[in-house]
Amino acid sequence: MIRKLNKRDDPDCQRLLGEKPAENLFIIGDIENFGYEQDFQTLWGDFDQKDRLRAVLLKYHNNFIAYASKSFDAEGFAAIINRDHEFMQISGLQTITDQILPYIEHLPKKKRALFYAKCESKEKLGLKLDTSQVKLASVKDVPEILNLHNQIVEFEQDDSRESSMIKGIEGKSTRIYYVKDDDQMVSSASTTAENSKSAMIVGVCTHPDFKRRGYASSCMKKLCEDLLDEGKMLCLFYDNPEAGSIYKRLGFEDIGIWTMNIFEPIKQPTS
Repeated sequence: MIRKLNKRDDPDCQRLLGEKPAENLFIIGDIENFGYEQDFQTLWGDFDQKDRLRAVLLKYHNNFIAYASKSFDAEGFAAIINRDHEFMQISGLQTITDQILPYIEHLPKKKRALFYAKCESKEKLGLKLDTSQVKLASVKDVPEILNLHNQIVEFEQDDSRESSMIKGIEGKSTRIYYVKDDDQMVSSASTTAENSKSAMIVGVCTHPDFKRRGYASSCMKKLCEDLLDEGKMLCLFYDNPEAGSIYKRLGFEDIGIWTMNIFEPIKQPTS
């Protein structure tokens, strides 16, 4: 049985999602930040015959993410998505999304798959690195960080990046670590979507003129140590094998493939 979730379902929902806090980082964070009763966010639960919650479907604006701990009603979740005229994206672990996609009535126009990795204990942290030069950024450092990001060809241009950084730092859902060389910002690593259980690592970069000096690894090491000390599990996406090898030396391990399936906007019926 599938029905909408509300505040009374939160203990069961957190129990289910808490089984895998890294895999459920986005759902956990959105519930903590926005709850169950927002115009732009809705959650549904799939319950088994003993009325135990076994799967969750989150709608956040036009994106849907699902998680299930066992077999679930994938066709039922797809029916909810098919009826939603705002629907444009299905994201999540490939093992989950692949069960829903066959029932979606539209073909995606774009699909991206990324490796999903996590680090859950300091004991697994590798690489003995000096992190004494690594600093935690404040809002005043954002312009320099933006300037660094603009030097990284792999980073997409985003006019909202500055406001997102400032909002994240002020709201404590984002923190940015950086290293300077002769007063120049040369490397950084950031978190996003931080919640009480986990955090996503993004924006790991080094200025092209300062590569292969261990700066990015030092930023990552310091970031990981601080968040793991707070009891937060760390996760990240990557599609670059070279980057993946660095993350694995730091103690990350692959936990699956994360897919993003982008669809054309659904045309609403005309009256």
